[in-house]
Amino acid sequence: MGDGTSETKSSNQMWGGRFAQGPAAIMEEINASIGFDKKLFAQDIRGSIAHATMLAHQGIISADDKDKIVHGLDTILSEIESGQFEFSRRLEDIHMNIEARLATLIGPAAGRLHTARSRNDQVALDFRLWVKEELQKCEGMLTSLIAAFLDRAEEHAETVMPGFTHLQTAQPVTFGHHCMAYVEMFGRDRARVRHAIEHMDESPIGAAALAGTGFPIDRHMTAKALGFREPTRNSIDTVSDRDFALEFLSIASICAVHLSRLAEEIVIWSTPQFGFVRLSDAFSTGSSIMPQKKNPDAAELVRAKTGRINGSLIALLTVMKGLPLAYSKDMQEDKEQVFDSAESLELAIAAMTGMVRDITIRADRMKAAAGSGYSTATDLADWLVREAGLPFRDAHHVTGRAVALAEQKACELAELSLADLQAIHPDITDKVFGVLTVEASVASRTSFGGTAPSEVRKQIAWWRTRN
Repeated sequence: MGDGTSETKSSNQMWGGRFAQGPAAIMEEINASIGFDKKLFAQDIRGSIAHATMLAHQGIISADDKDKIVHGLDTILSEIESGQFEFSRRLEDIHMNIEARLATLIGPAAGRLHTARSRNDQVALDFRLWVKEELQKCEGMLTSLIAAFLDRAEEHAETVMPGFTHLQTAQPVTFGHHCMAYVEMFGRDRARVRHAIEHMDESPIGAAALAGTGFPIDRHMTAKALGFREPTRNSIDTVSDRDFALEFLSIASICAVHLSRLAEEIVIWSTPQFGFVRLSDAFSTGSSIMPQKKNPDAAELVRAKTGRINGSLIALLTVMKGLPLAYSKDMQEDKEQVFDSAESLELAIAAMTGMVRDITIRADRMKAAAGSGYSTATDLADWLVREAGLPFRDAHHVTGRAVALAEQKACELAELSLADLQAIHPDITDKVFGVLTVEASVASRTSFGGTAPSEVRKQIAWWRTRN
């Protein structure tokens, strides 16, 4: 980019004649954003090409200048992608770095590119394009994660496991049904992503600093060229809006919480005490001192990244909460949080998709645990309501006495004798034993959205059509 003197001169010229000297070192340090916003180079160049093309179409700049600008921007894109571009902190940000290089490449024509725009609407465009592309990437990754769960759910539609509330055994369910719970969760995440894309699908370029411009620009043309549905409708809101970034971070935070809950279950299930699953070597590590250990590090790191992503949401909410309209320099602090969260979320989704596909399900251990803790007690109470005509509260009391007797005898409900049960309530018959097994319990839960294998397969089929 040349020596320091030429950079300082270039920087001062960018600022304008009022600033006779370069900024102090501290001001330069706090003001520069090139260290992180260079990530926006492709979006910045894409937006500038669309803007220059529109300016020429409207007769605001000449076709020759437009051609020079486009050729120069294409050259800069190649330089950055090949690692040959030298970024300068003295030029503050990605916009000024690119504009300065463009001036070196094509001369005075470069100065015409910034006609009818400001860095305010330029950065709003670049950032919005980047977030939109990131959301589209997340949509695809969530679709892959949902597909992984659908495959495991289909494979284990009849695999019995304990269902929990308060992390205590509650009722038997199927592992397929449990997988489908995560399909619903990540399906909501994907729906939020799609809604966010719809909300932000407006082009900011042309709002200029905050008031629009007197040049006869065509904002609908640039919006279409950049893949937006339409231009934004208020120039003040356009340059001060970061809702799209907040919405991305909110979506990321909710999705990270879902990933963290799944990670927690994998951590618990992989312990010897549970033994429901066995992790693949690809997503676990050993211990430096204990040779028998197989640690679920990937799941634990996914769980940890939730705090990082949630923190980014709070940080940007706090930055934005007291800003008057329109643009304030505080908003420069918006990007690092989004960039970091996007990277963390992508990694977490990818890791979890891999774990879901690679994990070994230990159906025998799940089945053995499914009957523990008197998990079919509710089935006994329901049977007393259906077959003996008891009010549910009375049936609940009778079942509680049966559980107490089973605890006293150190056996399962299904292991109590008919005489034992009839001593508690005389209307109990031997037909009750048909509902006290875990298989019979899950098969009976045929209500819409229930855990019966037949119902699980219906839900899988429904999701297959929407994946």
